[in-house]
Amino acid sequence: MSQATNSILMIRPINFGYNEETAQDNHYQIKELPHKNVNERAQKEFDNMVKNLRQNGVSVHVFQDDENEYTPDSIFPNNWVSFHENGDVGLYPMCAENRRMERRPEVLDFLENEGFTISNIVDYSSAESENKFLEGTGSMILDRENRLAYCSISNRSNEDLFIEFCEDFEFTPIVFNSFQTVGNKRLPIYHTNVMMCVTTDYVIVCLDSIDDKKQRKNVSSFIKDSGKKLIEISENQVESFAGNMLELVNDKGESVLVMSKSAEDSLNENQKNIITKYSRIISSDINTIETCGGGSTRCMMAEIFLPKK
Repeated sequence: MSQATNSILMIRPINFGYNEETAQDNHYQIKELPHKNVNERAQKEFDNMVKNLRQNGVSVHVFQDDENEYTPDSIFPNNWVSFHENGDVGLYPMCAENRRMERRPEVLDFLENEGFTISNIVDYSSAESENKFLEGTGSMILDRENRLAYCSISNRSNEDLFIEFCEDFEFTPIVFNSFQTVGNKRLPIYHTNVMMCVTTDYVIVCLDSIDDKKQRKNVSSFIKDSGKKLIEISENQVESFAGNMLELVNDKGESVLVMSKSAEDSLNENQKNIITKYSRIISSDINTIETCGGGSTRCMMAEIFLPKK
């Protein structure tokens, strides 16, 4: 079971913009720019990122969103779907009502047409009727090799559902709470993948965001016991999306770490030196997407581990 894949799904937006619904608990979103211009800028950033990834040997499968539904966050598919090595597909319950339309069978048909095999769908989306949510690999950070799953509990990451996922997919659950400072309050970080990234050889994590000392020690122990190098980032670096990264492998089998330009710019020399010992950094400028969407590169990529036909 490998940690990283060469194939990803990305969804090119048609209505990208500031989402009022998700802004309730995503404190990284900033309202700015008239809508039309925002979408054009986001498309340009998206296209540049796809080009950058492909030039670096990553297999990117781009699905073009359409006007059928108003889906301002469709650019972030990793929240509603996950693709697994045994042919399983996970579908997840989404907190914002206008994000539920992102779960589309056409996307799965598209991947089958691209030569991937889907053998089984595990659908958790009915939990929306109970107001329970688990937003895919935004809510859960998977250490696939060691079968560990990390989850910071929030409105969008329900503990019971997380445990259910871990039982279904055979992961050991590691539950904790992480916070960010908004004004003078400590508020829950909405997605685990904002403050944590697990790769083959190292884990990037903001332990400072875990206020409970026992929980912090527990998370730290699991990382160390898994044999991975621990790279700590600060809360300021989290604000620059330095936790929102994803390891992929290129067509030569080399490890690459995908991040935004703002994330790369926030890293210090020591952090960069440790990362580049194991992975090559690929960064793209996605300022509009980060500012309006409150998500970064990791949210834009749904890893495809599905078997090929």
